Amino acid sequence: MTHENGLVSAALSDALSDALSDADGDRIIFDLDGIEDRCTALQRELPQVAVRFAVKASPVDEVLAALAGRGAGFDAASPQEIAQALRTGVPAGSIHYGNTVKSDRSIAEAYRLGVCDFATDSLADVAAIALHAPGARVFCRLATSGEGALWGLNRKYGCSAQDAPAVLAAARAAGLVPAGLSVHVGSQQMTAGAWREAFDSLAGVLTALDLRGIHPDHVNLGGGLPALGYLDRRGEPLDPPLDKILAVIREGTARLQEVAARPLDFVMEPGRHLVADHGAIRAHVARLTMRQQPGGEREHWLYLSCGKFNGLYEMDAMQYRLVFPTHRPDAPRVPAVIAGPTCDSDDAYSRGHSLVPVPEALASGDPVWVLSAGAYATSYLTQGFNGFPPLGYTCVRGSHG
Repeated sequence: MTHENGLVSAALSDALSDALSDADGDRIIFDLDGIEDRCTALQRELPQVAVRFAVKASPVDEVLAALAGRGAGFDAASPQEIAQALRTGVPAGSIHYGNTVKSDRSIAEAYRLGVCDFATDSLADVAAIALHAPGARVFCRLATSGEGALWGLNRKYGCSAQDAPAVLAAARAAGLVPAGLSVHVGSQQMTAGAWREAFDSLAGVLTALDLRGIHPDHVNLGGGLPALGYLDRRGEPLDPPLDKILAVIREGTARLQEVAARPLDFVMEPGRHLVADHGAIRAHVARLTMRQQPGGEREHWLYLSCGKFNGLYEMDAMQYRLVFPTHRPDAPRVPAVIAGPTCDSDDAYSRGHSLVPVPEALASGDPVWVLSAGAYATSYLTQGFNGFPPLGYTCVRGSHG
């Protein structure tokens, strides 16, 4: 399938294309075969790293079951996600409670469900885990700069490399197992250098822990692996250096094995990397219209049936590939702002985005395919803002084109 600017999307399988063509209403469609293949490819590239899928990226039962079938465990951020992951049949030992912000009640419920691996980044959280999940294994999350990522995740989570030894020492003193360290380099990380910096930090903390007689057995490399099908805000392919990133991860894990006082096991928590490119939204045109802006300039606006509040929450940071299947690729185009259907002014591509060429003859009701929309499309849905309902979903299987 060719994108409107001539770029070929390798992610659009035959099964996904057929399902988009056959859909008679708006919905998200997931290609389970594609998701499984992406997981297998990652396991082949990083055989020393266990995969723990970040449930928040696609909390869809069929997606979780498909990944569990390929040997993946799960990173969960709440007891609700833990319960959903357990329904796939994976053991509780394959589930990591990766949220460092959790209430006493949530800690106790996760522990009751059998989860014993908890992320932490503060002394207060360590004390709560010790009280409500006695004997649990804790992973101290290190802060990263988030530079190079579309979403840095650098303000709310993680402690400094200087504070991490004290956090794990407190865990040991409280009867917990100081089991490991974790990092997250930011979501949709576009640089290999961010991973090098993360491994530098991990190596330094492992050395400092050794001086305290603390010897972790695990390192959690978190999420951040990029999806491949996004466009930047100018409409150009993001083109993440995935091969370089994977090479740095292989080199980094080998380095940490040399630094650590005992053998380390590694886990990673990819989300969008596994699902984004293997999900697409069948939407439709609400209206293509010309508007005069307050400054006097005139612009075309394309209003879609889905936007920030029902499927395209991440539209601030990048552009999605759009396909207009009932219009010829060589049909006349006009540059347009892309917007969702609600009356919230944030429900549109911001001024930082370039205008998107769209068929001039678009009419209300014409189908639109939004590609590489499989990550966070279901988890960020509102329950009906402005009366626009959440999108339903379909999972398909079939051959790849």
